[in-house]
Amino acid sequence: MKRKDILLKRQARLKEDLMAMLNSFIIGTVAKSPSMTGHSLTTKVKGKTVTLYARKSLVPMALEMSKQYKKLWTLLQALSKVNWEILNLDR
Repeated sequence: MKRKDILLKRQARLKEDLMAMLNSFIIGTVAKSPSMTGHSLTTKVKGKTVTLYARKSLVPMALEMSKQYKKLWTLLQALSKVNWEILNLDR
């Protein structure tokens, strides 16, 4: 099998994995400050850090969604690398 065919298959697989994760992620960090009684989600909005209160019942889901974002970012980097390799093969 040619290198380009292998890369195209890897590209297709990464795209499938990315599409499967798009509904279940959140950008930000869920944390509990010692000075606060509850949890919060910290994220960037228009270049500024914003902190949102997270109800106790939502914390497990928010933590999982935050982990999903990290996996999503890793997949995006892998797809970018594969796309770069495909571009270099086409030259």
